[in-house]
Amino acid sequence: MNKRLDMLEKLASSGKADSFALYALAMEYRKEGRTDDALSTFAALRARDPDYLPMYLMASQVLVDEGKSDVAREWLGAGLELATRKGDSKARSELANLLETCD
Repeated sequence: MNKRLDMLEKLASSGKADSFALYALAMEYRKEGRTDDALSTFAALRARDPDYLPMYLMASQVLVDEGKSDVAREWLGAGLELATRKGDSKARSELANLLETCD
């Protein structure tokens, strides 16, 4: 049993999870190979806090790994816009690099 995953799931179901906790939950699902759960958690995080920049790259990586490049490009585009607006050149570069490799 993954104790971290269990704790994050309980936190998320309590309604008290902040954006970082939801991001961590999605990443934990990814680590466990539960990509559908990871993607639905990223989508819930995006709906709740669209300005949470780290999720765009990670969700896009999962989407690319799952062969969903069209959806990944949409996430990457939104992430690039946000990174540009926030002035985060490192995130912008990482997002742009992944976008270049999307087929």
